[in-house]
Amino acid sequence: MTQYTKSFLYFICGVSAMGGLLFGYDWVVIGGAKPFYELFFGISDSPVMQGVAMTTALVGCLVGAMVAGAAADRYGRKPLLTTAAVLFTVSAVVTGLFNDFVLFNVARFIGGVGIGVASALSPMYIAEVSPAEIRGRMVSLNQMTIVLGILAAQVVNMLLARDTAVAESQAWNVAWGWRWMFWAETLPAATFLIMSFFIPESPVYVRAHHQHPPKGEEFKEDSNNHIRNQELPSFGDGSGVGQSLLSHKYRNILLLGLFIAVFQQWCGTNVIFNYAQEIFVGAGFDVDGMFINIVITGIANVLFTFVALYTIEKWGRRTLMLLGAGGLGIIYAVLGYCYYQQLTGFAMVALVVAAISVYAMTLGPVTWTLLAEIFPNRIRGVAMATCTFALWVGCCTLTFSFPSMNAALGSSGTFWVYAAICAFAFVFLWINCPETKGKELEE
Repeated sequence: MTQYTKSFLYFICGVSAMGGLLFGYDWVVIGGAKPFYELFFGISDSPVMQGVAMTTALVGCLVGAMVAGAAADRYGRKPLLTTAAVLFTVSAVVTGLFNDFVLFNVARFIGGVGIGVASALSPMYIAEVSPAEIRGRMVSLNQMTIVLGILAAQVVNMLLARDTAVAESQAWNVAWGWRWMFWAETLPAATFLIMSFFIPESPVYVRAHHQHPPKGEEFKEDSNNHIRNQELPSFGDGSGVGQSLLSHKYRNILLLGLFIAVFQQWCGTNVIFNYAQEIFVGAGFDVDGMFINIVITGIANVLFTFVALYTIEKWGRRTLMLLGAGGLGIIYAVLGYCYYQQLTGFAMVALVVAAISVYAMTLGPVTWTLLAEIFPNRIRGVAMATCTFALWVGCCTLTFSFPSMNAALGSSGTFWVYAAICAFAFVFLWINCPETKGKELEE
């Protein structure tokens, strides 16, 4: 591969991965805004309305993921990435504008649709343009931008949230602070929108439609060689692709993809991002300490995602998935015991950071890589969308169930449940998860 081809490949993958950055920011920003918009909308004493505010975007994710696959097969990957960028931009602007709780949730829903589309399309696009020998690393780039988006949201939230012990600052937080947390997304969203016009269509989609790339968008021969002589998607007959997806030939691999997708959420790590207030307050920290600890977890998230970029091609996907399931199971068992003993302080933060670190170098990036790799071209669009839909169902149910589980079982019991789920997943993956490292997509 020539230097020009590498540069071009990194450019288009970087643009596509901006969908991941906005996915991460939009998904996590609400956690920092939560203490303030709840006071503004008067829902601090209403667990149901709090749950609605937290899950509205996730419902949008379900819709976005549900339509992304079929739409990408029909209209192409590039237009869907541009659509996601438009949705992110609109949501970022209007979420902070609305003073009505219903309209606030409508704006969050719009952003959620963008997350659903981007989460399905960005890794799939990257996998389709990347050669096998670096595909895992390039798809992991999408996870890197997700965690950078998460960290950006955490830092922005911390910088915008003024001293909660000062009455005037608290009043500003409630009136304006949470709005600026959402508005800060506008700049990267608009950048993604502009840059999306400068990337080519996926070569898999182009060849399936027997098209020739527009002048100036040609891939070098050696960078495009990995898609030659492969089974190409069968577009135009959505029902046929759906029937193929459910056929005996693909059924087991679809079930594996669904399990991997749901487990990435039900391993429990993501409640730390969405319910950081409850987790860190339960560990003995005030709101200001909560913001500092959130940024610490975000830094660990980024650092260990960098580790994943180097280990995913050396250790392999299967090894990292097993390491993630086993490692998180042990950490959650210890964390549950610490909550049971009512321990507070540094030890609790260290365990949370350890859980984030293990997740960041294993289940976080490897899940997206496996989902982008295990399906053949013929069904990849619909299969990827189906698994992404299942992932967001898992995220929805995890987010919605955590407050009730935490109230019924306590923090100790809740994390022991997550530990048991990780133990079960370890056994399942040991039996069923293949190794895809270094293989062409059709292998």
